Amino acid sequence: MGFMLPSPTNPREHARALMSQKENIEAELDAQFSILKVNNVDMTTPLVDREGFPRADVDVYAIRHARKRINELRNDYKAVMNEIETALQAVYDPSTVGSLPAASEEVAQHTSLTDSAESLLAFARVDGVAPGSPAAEAGLRREDLILKFGSLARSSFTANSLQPLADLVSVNENREIQVIISRSEEIMSLKLTPRKGWGGRGMLGCHIVPHES
Repeated sequence: MGFMLPSPTNPREHARALMSQKENIEAELDAQFSILKVNNVDMTTPLVDREGFPRADVDVYAIRHARKRINELRNDYKAVMNEIETALQAVYDPSTVGSLPAASEEVAQHTSLTDSAESLLAFARVDGVAPGSPAAEAGLRREDLILKFGSLARSSFTANSLQPLADLVSVNENREIQVIISRSEEIMSLKLTPRKGWGGRGMLGCHIVPHES
């Protein structure tokens, strides 16, 4: 049986509960994968010998159970990540709740992109980009002004904190985020995929600071 998603309370508490659920799933995934590692197998390693009998050198029962549980947890993880994205929208931009998913909001033509961005105000500025980073691969450059980051716009932020952006990045590892920027008065749409292990700090590889228009 998979994890149960927490029932909505207020948006911020709901998002916090979902983040805790995500951490629990990650912890159990690590535990299940450790069972495979101890037996020197992965998700596809054969568990029978050449004669078709169960292998005697591994714990076949434990491996089969771990594999089944991993598949269940992967489905749970995908579901909770989608829930987290929706919950964060409710926390930082309530007007987006019930709207189309972020993936369907992509701008198909330059004209519609320009029209939609004209009403947006920059809320952040790229202060530096590390070579070979996810930000560099997405095409971000120093001094780019960020108009929209996924579902986040200027109205999503208070004071000079970019915490909503950090929260969105943390739950979108290896998932594409649409970023709309202004560069030398030109509006551009980029695809940014946060990830670890690129060779530097953080999942973006760029320094983003608040911007006051």
